[in-house]
Amino acid sequence: MTERSSFTDEDELEPGIVDARSLSYRSVSDAAKALEVGRNRLIITGLVVILAFLAVSAKLVVATCFSHREEIKVDRPADPEPPLARSDILDRNGQLLATSLATASLHADPKLVLDAEEAASKLVEALPDLEYQEVYDKLTSNKRFVWLKRNLTPRQHYAVHILGLPGLLFENEERRFYPSGKLASHVVGYTGVDNVGLAGLERFFDKRLKGGAGSVQTSLDLRLQHILHREASAAVEEFQALGGNGIIMDVRTGEILAMVSLPDFDPQEPGDAEGDQKFDRNALGVYEMGSTFKIFNSAMVLDSGKIHLADRFDTINNIHVGHFTIHEYHGLHRMLNVAEIFQYSSNLGSARMAVQVGTPTQMAFMAKIGFFRPVPIELPELGWPLVPKPWREINTMTIAFGHGMSVSPLHVAMGAAAVINGGIMHKPTLLKVQPGQEVPGERIISEQTSMEMRRLFRIVVTEGTAKFANVPGYMVGGKTGTADKQRGRHYTNANLTSFVGVFPINDPKYLVMIMVDEPKPSANSHGFTTAGWVSAPAVGRVIKQIGPLLGIQPIDEQNPEIRQALEMDPGTKGTAVAAYSPDDDH
Repeated sequence: MTERSSFTDEDELEPGIVDARSLSYRSVSDAAKALEVGRNRLIITGLVVILAFLAVSAKLVVATCFSHREEIKVDRPADPEPPLARSDILDRNGQLLATSLATASLHADPKLVLDAEEAASKLVEALPDLEYQEVYDKLTSNKRFVWLKRNLTPRQHYAVHILGLPGLLFENEERRFYPSGKLASHVVGYTGVDNVGLAGLERFFDKRLKGGAGSVQTSLDLRLQHILHREASAAVEEFQALGGNGIIMDVRTGEILAMVSLPDFDPQEPGDAEGDQKFDRNALGVYEMGSTFKIFNSAMVLDSGKIHLADRFDTINNIHVGHFTIHEYHGLHRMLNVAEIFQYSSNLGSARMAVQVGTPTQMAFMAKIGFFRPVPIELPELGWPLVPKPWREINTMTIAFGHGMSVSPLHVAMGAAAVINGGIMHKPTLLKVQPGQEVPGERIISEQTSMEMRRLFRIVVTEGTAKFANVPGYMVGGKTGTADKQRGRHYTNANLTSFVGVFPINDPKYLVMIMVDEPKPSANSHGFTTAGWVSAPAVGRVIKQIGPLLGIQPIDEQNPEIRQALEMDPGTKGTAVAAYSPDDDH
């Protein structure tokens, strides 16, 4: 028997004996499997992390780059929107008349004030216009909120801020600012400390201005406003008058280009105004306007068809009605035709013309030109005309020459513009009329009557009571008026003088009116205080300055066509020119 020296694969081992090679192979195999499993798990975990990172990144990209803002919802209450600013008021060229500025207002919580005496002393030192006792009383009150000063200036704000006093707080507010100062104070008006409109355009358009509906562009022209203010002020100063007023109006649209009332006030500090400084003489004041009413009397009688320019009336004999006597200021002591009555401003002739057409006709005409109600314009301060009740024949006579019925200067300007612009009444407006915008109007007299009135306007300036209003090249026409002022039931020697001027009268475009209240004689007027010496020269100065600004080219007054258009019939033209002067317009 041969002995085995080695085992083969087929050799069988005895039970309980371990094969070393098999154990070695098995250990290597298990380790490899474990490593493989670990590596796979790491790969899978890494892929999961990468996918998660990519998902988060993609979500962020989508959220920041592609989502709309309104889709992002924030679970918190929204911040309150800042209050809307009060809109601006502009002139026709875009210049600021009123605007709003951000300011700080000072208030206090008295419960948080540590030392009221110290705080009051320091506040009065920083804000000298405050009174110590008033401030101290507020700081020691039981309230939790007290106003100390509204609308601080930046300097005042800083002065209080650096005090560092506990219990003092600032509130963001707005303050109205008027860059042109007094220049248009009665028209623009003013606001209160709470930015609420209290007068003028500020009050009339208060809701619109507070609602953020946009700026209000007015018809005013600051350049013209400045000229009118300067010349009206000069007339008031020269004649030491109580006050005065003026209007510049576009007779084709009814736009008010300038309007001044004197004395005026600072709209920044309306509380400082005294007496009648805030009283608007143009819109709120009503007056017996004197001979300027002859504009409407003459237009009425000519348009009635019952009276013609060549018709003559008695201006020699006074009219006696009860205890009243109507007479001439400076009579010519002869019969005058309609043209001469207007030219020489005859009271007797005007009264007799009115009586001939009748009281009903006069009442109807005054109603048609709007003299029974306030002027329809964008102002809250409007005066109601004073109309006689009952309307007797004596009223018809006196109204014919401007006594016995009171209207505002705006009434006169509105009516006169309609009389000479072709006969169309346009409502006055303080809003700019855009180029090409249709302007509604109502015919009150015929074109023929309007043409006749233009001729009468022109002859008053060239040969009548308003010679000092003449401006070469601008073809000025107009009518003077000097009314005795009434106090109680009696008339005094105090005058209210006015002149209504229109240019160029051959093709009317603009009206200028100036009124002066109780002028005193001056050296230049040779002791006279009538409109021909007081108001007419001021209107002439205004026209001379505003004509170029309005683009009115000087006119050749010797042009045959222009002369023919304005030439009066030889049978109607006055013959006493040399004897007539600017003081004869009562």
